[in-house]
Amino acid sequence: MAKLPQAEAGQFLRVNPITCVARGMCAELLPEQVKLDEWGYPILKGDPLPPQLVTHARRAIAECPTLALRADPTPRG
Repeated sequence: MAKLPQAEAGQFLRVNPITCVARGMCAELLPEQVKLDEWGYPILKGDPLPPQLVTHARRAIAECPTLALRADPTPRG
């Protein structure tokens, strides 16, 4: 099994809008943190990842077909 990407509790999800192709995989794997807009692009909740969702976040990051989803330790500001 491949090693999952790093994502830790307290980190924030980020999406690269340039590379995202609106497949919706992130919303399927992590609906608590990701919703889709009317065109299928992700809208992130913006809250830090809670510990119980870290494994799901890692899977969503790994499954993104364009690697547009990532975890970041700093909030937007």
